[in-house]
Amino acid sequence: MNSDPMSNFRKTSATPHEFFDGKHRFEHWYRDNTVYFVTSKCRDGFAAFDSDAAKAIFWDRFTYYTQLHGFIVWVVTLMNNHYHFLGYLRDGEQLGEMMRKLHGSIAWMVMKETGVRHVPFWRSTGNRDYFDGCIRDALQAYRAFNYTRNQAVKARLVKRWEDYPHTRVYLDRDRCVARAADLGAYLEDVPYARYERKKKHGHLR
Repeated sequence: MNSDPMSNFRKTSATPHEFFDGKHRFEHWYRDNTVYFVTSKCRDGFAAFDSDAAKAIFWDRFTYYTQLHGFIVWVVTLMNNHYHFLGYLRDGEQLGEMMRKLHGSIAWMVMKETGVRHVPFWRSTGNRDYFDGCIRDALQAYRAFNYTRNQAVKARLVKRWEDYPHTRVYLDRDRCVARAADLGAYLEDVPYARYERKKKHGHLR
């Protein structure tokens, strides 16, 4: 269990300033023993994963790199232009390298498969290529799990999440949430003003 919420903790940003034009800067956080919610969307909403072949590339690379870097996936959904996944990472420093490899390989292989050049493939305004959120507590973990699992239902592609082939639930939600609490894997009691401002709105981060 991690008794100090700020131990083994690092964050990176494209700018050294906490605020720009009245908005909080975008950051990636790297923290050991943490439940992460990760999401990304293809630049300009490009439907890169419309084809079965492109989806197969995503799943192959996703499985390979999450396993390689020790990310224990709870649930993931792939849509035609974005994805969400939730899970546990023991070594927070693995996150950045995992995402670099994952996004780089998917972008290269999908463009090769489809013959469509879309560069940058992921990156949007502010040099963002993905969002990572450290889950704060059990309630937020439940919400993030359900949000990820129910993407296709929300998009009205199916009536039940089980009927969408690109939603994959790897582990039981309730057991994962309870186990994360036992491990002290939630980002509680971190003195960071951005969390306090958004906590009441139920944001993932």
